[in-house]
Amino acid sequence: MPAMHFHVRWPDNTTSRCYSPSSTITEFFEEGKRYPLTEFVAISRAALTKASERVNARYGYMCSAAMDQLEVIERTASRFLDVADAHVTVETITA
Repeated sequence: MPAMHFHVRWPDNTTSRCYSPSSTITEFFEEGKRYPLTEFVAISRAALTKASERVNARYGYMCSAAMDQLEVIERTASRFLDVADAHVTVETITA
């Protein structure tokens, strides 16, 4: 189960390196694609939950790092909730 990172650009042009414990992240995000902020958060929630569930199925425990990453994404996104037409770009997905 390869760990992956997805690099995102926020509406203020800052970037973040985000962690996923599983390659399932590639089923949810496309490199170079721009997502509306709320859609990005919802997809992140679904993707990281599924990745954590895969860890649970294999090792018998949920992945706390995936849930920590989701918390960081949600906290960062909350800064942009009042920004009109806020988007997040998934720049790259790497192993």
